[in-house]
Amino acid sequence: MDFHFHGRHSFLTTLGFAVLTGNSALAVYRSRDDPASVAFVAGAYTAIALLFLFLRRFERGEGDRGRTKAAVWLLTTLLTAMFASRVAPLMPPLVGSLVWLMAAATAAAGFWAMFLHR
Repeated sequence: MDFHFHGRHSFLTTLGFAVLTGNSALAVYRSRDDPASVAFVAGAYTAIALLFLFLRRFERGEGDRGRTKAAVWLLTTLLTAMFASRVAPLMPPLVGSLVWLMAAATAAAGFWAMFLHR
């Protein structure tokens, strides 16, 4: 289902990005007294926005595919580490270690799938 919106982006992509922006703005507003939380939300929003940009480039075959794949992998690894850093401290130590282990395994599997697997 790909409804073109002004011939540039699909309607669903635009709607998803609008929801992400609204949700991020609300999270920043609710966390306005906690600079670390505001920085986390701003960093995650920026990483997701850049991920959308690079995924679109990758899908269209624009630019250097190797660099685009590297940017996608770096951004997804960054997001995985960011969310693991927020979740792991809330868990018991053994489960927190498991969260980090799963994050590392996800990053390693992504690297293998994007760069080593043919």
